[in-house]
Amino acid sequence: MPVHSKIKKAVVLKEVEKPTTFKTSEISEVLSTYYSEKQMEIAKFIATYYFSSLGEAIALFMPRRVRLLSHRQSQTSNVADGAMAIAPYELPTLSADQQKAYNELLKKDRALLFGVTGSGKTEIFISLMIKTIKEGKKCIFLMPEISLTPQMESRLKKYFGERLAMWHSKLTKKKKEEILEKIYENKIDVIAGARSALFTPLKDIGLIIVDEEHDDSYKAMMKPRYHARDMAVYMGAKLNAKVVLASATPSLSSYYKYDIVRLKKPFIETQKNYYFVEGTQLTNTMVKKLEANFRAGEQSLLFVPTRGNFKYLYCQKCGVTHLCPYCSVGMALHRKARHMKCHYCNYTEAIRTVCTNCGHEPLTSERMGTQEVKEMIEHGIPDMVVEQFDRDSITTAGKLKKALKRFETKESHLLLGTQMLSKGHDYANITLSVILGMDYMLSLGDYRARERAMSLLIQIAGRSGRAKSADVIIQSANKDFFNLYLNDYEAFLKDEMQFAEDMYPPFVSLARILISHVKEEKASKITLDTVTKLKEFKDVEIVGHGKAPIERIANKFRFNILLRCDKRSILLKALHAVNNPLIEIDMDPVEFS
Repeated sequence: MPVHSKIKKAVVLKEVEKPTTFKTSEISEVLSTYYSEKQMEIAKFIATYYFSSLGEAIALFMPRRVRLLSHRQSQTSNVADGAMAIAPYELPTLSADQQKAYNELLKKDRALLFGVTGSGKTEIFISLMIKTIKEGKKCIFLMPEISLTPQMESRLKKYFGERLAMWHSKLTKKKKEEILEKIYENKIDVIAGARSALFTPLKDIGLIIVDEEHDDSYKAMMKPRYHARDMAVYMGAKLNAKVVLASATPSLSSYYKYDIVRLKKPFIETQKNYYFVEGTQLTNTMVKKLEANFRAGEQSLLFVPTRGNFKYLYCQKCGVTHLCPYCSVGMALHRKARHMKCHYCNYTEAIRTVCTNCGHEPLTSERMGTQEVKEMIEHGIPDMVVEQFDRDSITTAGKLKKALKRFETKESHLLLGTQMLSKGHDYANITLSVILGMDYMLSLGDYRARERAMSLLIQIAGRSGRAKSADVIIQSANKDFFNLYLNDYEAFLKDEMQFAEDMYPPFVSLARILISHVKEEKASKITLDTVTKLKEFKDVEIVGHGKAPIERIANKFRFNILLRCDKRSILLKALHAVNNPLIEIDMDPVEFS
């Protein structure tokens, strides 16, 4: 329809009498795409629960398409569709433990598959998918973005061939259009992808699998701030589809809420030896261990907490960190690209040498990022080929594929990187893992810091020792804590349950209200006005309010309000009462900075 002389696509929600109080435009064309009743129902839930507009919620979905066929074409098409839907897929061979878990999952509408790393969860997923397809239904397989590796794609392609589509943010517009066309023509049985795959226009969905369900990347950080795992469970109920969540380190919430099916043993049992060392840097002793493993013809993995390890330039004289001029955060140092970058507003500038606060020269950076670690290793072991595995190096799907191929064929000998290393990589020759900075992870200002650190350690350690014994070197002064749970994550969850009870999810509901404005006094006033209104709801606890941990981003001053309530319905009622265009509401937040 025409809006300001431009033709715009629009969604018709319902038909009404033509208004007489204002001018209207005629609909210029009716398209062949539409949103189903179920899609609209789910979109309305997202808008209401996650505090977005209905338009923002509908925009998540890919529309369906009307099939305009003659009677003869329709009959032919239906026969062809049926033939394709029951294609003879070859089932994986399951071990006794896998078969037992598979049989248990068949009995449950929604369940958590709690399986240690390397226990063969993927073969169970594939078996469930094949059964679902043979029943004439479709499947959605969700993974965190960083788990969408060429390796996983090739494993799925082996079983589903051209009736599998991979869906993620790095697809070109043309590729997405090709996949949508195949879906419209009923040529796709399985969509595997990141959280947006949940909203593709597949019909007759019978199974939704959420792998690595604990991963925070399932939570959208922009409106609508939905959680794909929770939406998968909601959609499963609405569409009468089975939902399977899976992880070696499940979230406390899922462990508490859902029936559990366990896989307690890895498919191939090997010996893992854990060694703890203190400190904050890569040491010469670690480098020598990496070299010895390399000389023995084996491969290694080295983890750094973040690509820059929050590596900022600071002044030794006045102690001030060099900050972004538009945000109250340090500028991250990127030596390889020869610049400094703010990871919040993306402001970039040349590397500074003089303190902007006191004029002292030079500025110092003590913490090591992946680039400094790479340089140190290459200096100490010149003939070792290091594969840098972080978001600065792996910027496209093609680069990811080539990097993993080099490591698989032993052209490279060490995987060096950040949290990208913790998911989706199964390589038999990793027999040494060096894990730096676990105390940094443990000390983050977040009620889930212990859960995140423990989960990350187990996931990264799980990349090694898949086919033969391995050593894992962990840099931490908290040996007693980590040692308790290294081989029993369920024991950790049971202890963490006691810590969370009556205070944190899953026992209570949390919400975070975000306020930002170019004028600090305006942002402060909006915050105080909102707090005043919230005080009318006696059952809603205002945990705290004030300036956000990062006070300014993109030249806007930021405030937040954190709320807690025993009953979700009461919290939602309070939030809807204060909601307005000047604030943003994050329901069930996972990020507090």
